Parts: sequence; structure tokens; C-alpha cells
Amino acid sequence: MQGHLPHPVPHGGACVTAEAYLAKRGKRRGSYNCGRCGMPKKGHVCHLSSDVTSPSDSVTSSAAPAVSPLQIIRPFTNLRRALSFDEDLTKAVVVKVEEVEIIDDDVAGDVAGGGGGGDGDDDVEVLDDDVEMELGGRWMPTSVVWEVMRRLPPASLLSAAKVCKGWRDLSKRMWKCAEELRIKVPGRIQVGFVGSVLRKCDKLVRLVITMESDMDSTMLACIAFACPNLESLEIYMCEGAFNRITGEELGRFVADKRCLTTLKVEGCSNLGGFVLCSNTLSTLWLSDLHSLSKMVFNLPNLNEIALRFSRQENDRTDLTSMMDGLGRSCAKLQYIQIASLQLSHSVVLSLTAANLRGLRMLSLVFGSEVTDASVVAISKSYSNLELLDLSGSSISDSGIGMICNVFPDTLTRLLVSQCPNITSSGIQFATAQLPLLELMDCGMTICEPDARSPFCEANGDSDSQVSPNSKLHLIHQKLFIKHARLKKLSLWGCSSLDSLYLNCPNLSELNLNSCKTLLPEKLVLQCSKLETVHAVGCPDVVVQAVKTQVSNDPAPSEDSYSRKRMADGSKRVGIPFSFSQPSPDDGKGSWTVRKRRCTVIVE
Repeated sequence: MQGHLPHPVPHGGACVTAEAYLAKRGKRRGSYNCGRCGMPKKGHVCHLSSDVTSPSDSVTSSAAPAVSPLQIIRPFTNLRRALSFDEDLTKAVVVKVEEVEIIDDDVAGDVAGGGGGGDGDDDVEVLDDDVEMELGGRWMPTSVVWEVMRRLPPASLLSAAKVCKGWRDLSKRMWKCAEELRIKVPGRIQVGFVGSVLRKCDKLVRLVITMESDMDSTMLACIAFACPNLESLEIYMCEGAFNRITGEELGRFVADKRCLTTLKVEGCSNLGGFVLCSNTLSTLWLSDLHSLSKMVFNLPNLNEIALRFSRQENDRTDLTSMMDGLGRSCAKLQYIQIASLQLSHSVVLSLTAANLRGLRMLSLVFGSEVTDASVVAISKSYSNLELLDLSGSSISDSGIGMICNVFPDTLTRLLVSQCPNITSSGIQFATAQLPLLELMDCGMTICEPDARSPFCEANGDSDSQVSPNSKLHLIHQKLFIKHARLKKLSLWGCSSLDSLYLNCPNLSELNLNSCKTLLPEKLVLQCSKLETVHAVGCPDVVVQAVKTQVSNDPAPSEDSYSRKRMADGSKRVGIPFSFSQPSPDDGKGSWTVRKRRCTVIVE
């Protein structure tokens, strides 16, 4: 058999390559529908002008190849604080396809047009290196062009589809192999347009959808029909959008999706009640819940649950019955977050009776009736906690002492912000008795009982409750912290703190927002790895003191002697400097260990 001979490059070689590539796969017919309005082309005169937004122009999407999908991280969301506390992840950038002008109707029809999930001949196949394509003025094997195009953002991928038929066919196959898709649906878009985009991604398993319009059962049914193999679904609501999905519709969706493992939904104020049954669901996040009449969890493999209720006094949800149901049907739970004003000691007792032996992270937020007795119950039932969040509770320094006695070998993250009964003594005791501690949030603890944080009001937390039996805090409190592993410390809103001494060599982030009484002469920061200091709302003299301490002269190296080789060049020896000899620190080649540059955020 005669081997492949590279053919010369003719004029208009891209077209020749496209014809050869299409001849290998067989001639493909174009779309039978209009690329603008979706009506059949036969005998049809489109009433829409060429500048009307096409389906692919209207849907904001982002597709990534199966090799390296990105994760979306949405700042300022109601779910951002749910159990993960991972603030170091890179924020994903959403590329808007509606900013790309699509002129070719066939490209619009191929990428976002109707036609379902595609035929069998559209499946991704092994690329043949015998077929070459032009790339950058050179002829390259198709597999090389594929590797280049799979690294393009979605907007550039759509533009590449307009180069020639070969590139368009390759970009279509790129869309088909995408495993993760992130779309933003404007208010003017119809559900059918969204479904047409989803059906072109045959291998889609992860979907993140941001709604600028109302979310209803029609959109949920469209997602269920267009994505049969969906494993992860995240629904986020923009400001002004309303989630109209009911509990019955959500339960039907979860029961029908046999592959679904992750479900995160915002704006669930219209659920009313739900029954969730699934053998595969492992992560469940629901926010903005309100007055649920019924909550049934039949999720034997559930690993993480986060339920955030609306902060309204008239919430009538029975949290005690909910905790009982979780203990009976979700025995594998390891991460629990409940944020509700209705949290109380009876709810904690119900949770401890659930016998969740594998529980590792527990977050009970905004429960003003959670007291030191609740800490005793938690300590007796769950002795292997790695994260404990009791923000907004009424625990005191005695509760902090019990936490330190039970979790010295496991606890790495402790969050006790907005706990008015905790003093600086309790914080110092926690840092001294918890050697594995890496994150600690003490915001709004060392402050006046009637203090209000501007950051809580900005985030909708202006109705935070203060325990009626909270004792009067002393002003001019001092805080001394020396810890070898602490990486993040938050003291935001501590308006009664005037002295702060930190000796934390691994501390990378410090939050001093609204520490208005802090004195600059009583501020000492011995943190060599400090990267970020938040000082919004602090006096100017404090900000200047922070900047001065984090930008001190670099510490000298351990060995300040110059190095000189022996006569035979075999090894180096250290020679001390004489008084007449200039020190190497004075020259350009000084041997010094410089600190990392620290950023001070003041606005």
C-alpha cells in the first residue's frame, strides 16, 4: 500500500483541505430550518432582519472541553459561605456569546439551532492525521488543529467556525465533547432557544445556569429533557429574578435524573414543601427557604447538605422534625449547614440524637438560642469535628473552653462571629488550646452589645440578633495570639479592641475591618507570610501603622559572610568582613531573604 505523500499547497488551500476532510466523512446536508426564526426554509420568507439577535447570540454561554473544565465561583451569593470556605479558588470568567456577531445562518443553526442531540455520525471519533488542515499558513494534521481549537474560549470558537467548512465541522465536534456548560439567560430569551443550545452538547454532565428572568417548571423540564446524563446542576438567580419552582416540581426532577449527584438552587422561597428521593444525590444546597410545611429526605448517599432559610421572624419551618428525618434517612452525612433564626437548643438535641457518626463539619448559623448547653450536647455526640461554625449564637467563654477540651486534635476551623458573650480571653484560650487551628472568625465579638456592622447591613444581615442576657463588654480589651499554623484570622467589627499582638508565622490573611478603637502604638504584627490585610473603616493612623509593619526592611539571611573558593576551586569557605571591607548588603548582590509583598485593602 502506497504511503501518504504530502501534497503541495495550492492557492486557496484551506478550501481544498475542507473538501478533502468532508469527502472523508461524507457530504453533510445543511439545516432545513431558518437560522433566524427557526421556521422551515422551504417556501419561507424570513420576516426578521439580519440584525435580529439569533438564538446563539442571545444565550450567554461558556463551554469547556472535557479535558479541563472550569468551575464557576459566584461571589456575593447566598451559598458562598456554605461549608466550603475555600476563598483561594480562581474565579471563572463567563464569556458572552451574545457579543459575537454570527453572520452565517448555517453556523448559527449548527451551534444553537434545532435538530436535537445529533445523529450517530456526529459522535466524536478518533482524528485521522492523514487529513491536514491549514493553521497559521502551514499545513497541520487535524489532531494538531483540534488541540489548538480546544483551548479557545467559546467566543473565539464560534469565530473559528466561520473560517471554512472544515473548521466549522471541527468546532461543532468541539461543542459536542463539552462536559461542562455555563449559560446566562437574559430575560428576553425563550425556553426553546436554551434547549437548542443544550441539545448540541451530547456529553454534557455539568450545567451552571444564571437566570436574569424568572425560573419556572418549563425551564426545569427543558433542562431535564435536553440533558439526559446530567450529574451536576447549579441554578443562580440574578437580582430581580424570581424562582417559581415548587417543591413537587423539584422532587419530580430529582427523582427522574438518575445520574444527578449535585444540586444547588438559589431563591427557593416558593417550594412550600418537598419530598426528595434519589440514590445518587450526594450534595444538596438550597437557599432562601421559607415556611416549609414538609421536608422529606430519602437520600441514602447524601454527603453534604446546606439549607439557608430567609431571615424572617414569621418563618414556621419545623427544624426539629427536619433533623429527625436527616438522621433516619441520610446516615452518610459529613457536612451540615443550617442557617436560620429558628435554631434553638431543642434543634441541636434533635441533631445529636440523629447519630451521624461520620459528621466532620457542622455549621449552625444565626441561632440566638444556641447556648453553652448546646455545645455540651455537640461535644458528647460528635468528637471528630474539623469545622464548627456557631456564628450568631449565645455561647460564652465557657462554651469555647468546652470546644477546646473536646476537639484539640481535630478542629481546624472555628467560626464564632457575632457571638456577643465571647470576650478576648475566650479567643486567646482557643488559639492557645487548638494547635491545628488554621481559620478563625471572631467578627463582632469584642464590641459593644448594641454595635451594628455596616458589612452585615450591606449583605442583608441588618437583623442580626444579640442575646438579651449578653453581658456588658469591657472597653479597651487586649488580644495576644501566638499560633504556628493559623492562616486566616478575622476580627472584623471588634470595636472594643485597642491592643493587638500577633505572632503567627503562617498567617496569610487578616481582617481588621471596622476596628475603630485600635491604637497604632499597640499594634504588633509578627507575620512573615502575611499577604492581605483588610482595614476598611479603620482610622488612618492604624492603616499607616499596618502598612509600616508589613513593609519593613527584609530580614537578613542566616549566613551574612561572603563566599570565596579555595585555591584549588574545590569548595567555598566563609570569610567574615572586616570593618574596612564593605558589606555585601550594600551592593546589588546582597544575600537577603525578602518578605512577600502584602496588600492592605482600605476601600
